[in-house]
Amino acid sequence: MRIGELATRAGVSVRSVRYYEDQGLLASTRSPSGQRHYTDHEVERVRFLQRLYAAGLSSRTIAELLPCVDSPSEDNSDAALERMAQERDRLSEHIADLISTRDALNALMAAAREDRETRWATATHH
Repeated sequence: MRIGELATRAGVSVRSVRYYEDQGLLASTRSPSGQRHYTDHEVERVRFLQRLYAAGLSSRTIAELLPCVDSPSEDNSDAALERMAQERDRLSEHIADLISTRDALNALMAAAREDRETRWATATHH
């Protein structure tokens, strides 16, 4: 199938398919005229890539995980699990940073509201 059909069947844009191929995450064969051709296998691969991206993984991390998918072995599986654990830990740290930032913003908002109420109360008594 050609790139447009792959994109439609996988539920992504043609641009995404090209990006996956540019990143080395997806392969195609080329016709003599240079058109990309894909098999049904690539439809599932693109859907799988979408799930990995939805989990917050970068192209680089996905590329590191693909050997486990393409050449399953105990070593590849262990490496993939370790890499996913590292990503999970990175995301957990990022979440903690975001929560801290949100809490700081909440404190600033509370102080601003208090200041506003104090000014409003002072202004209405004069």
